[in-house]
Amino acid sequence: MLKLVNQGLVEIIGPIRQEILSGIRDRSKFDVVRDRLRAFPDLEIGTGDYEEAAAYYNRCRFKRIQGSFTDFVICAVAIRYELEVFTDDKDFLEYKTVLPIRLYRFE
Repeated sequence: MLKLVNQGLVEIIGPIRQEILSGIRDRSKFDVVRDRLRAFPDLEIGTGDYEEAAAYYNRCRFKRIQGSFTDFVICAVAIRYELEVFTDDKDFLEYKTVLPIRLYRFE
């Protein structure tokens, strides 16, 4: 991850920022992570991204693949910006069977 950051290859959206910060109970740790994340401006999410995320949710649901609304927003934004999704969340492997997302390959 540090290599990607150093190369300027990391992008973030508000929902990812919120998910990361929502899991930190200790206020001082929260502040440290929040401050470090501020180095990365949020990519813009538009109405079309939310509409596409809803379509992806419906498409996956039809194939009996469950997912969160946030995950499908991530997919929609990643596809629009032609980005790979950096995650170890196995759900994205299932989404990939239905959606044209690209996942970052860990080395």
